[in-house]
Amino acid sequence: MIVRNSYLVCYDIGDPKRWRAVHKLMLAYGQPLQLSVFLCRLSEVEYEHMRGRVLEALNRAEDAFAVAHLGREGTDQVDTYGLTRWDKGRRVVV
Repeated sequence: MIVRNSYLVCYDIGDPKRWRAVHKLMLAYGQPLQLSVFLCRLSEVEYEHMRGRVLEALNRAEDAFAVAHLGREGTDQVDTYGLTRWDKGRRVVV
């Protein structure tokens, strides 16, 4: 059984081309809560792969990328209110 952890990923990227590239990448790893905020449920290997790909795309002098570790899948609680595109039943496909 693969152990998955939940992560809240957010980024601030000023260059539209880099932003689109990271956004497209993140769509493969998680569920968007807002344009630059994603909820991801990933194995350790998937997490390292996602992090590495995002860090390659960033300009570290201009962009910001943050990850909050929410714990093991099923133990995290994420409450959302109002308009959201979050599908609690969605599995990550990489």
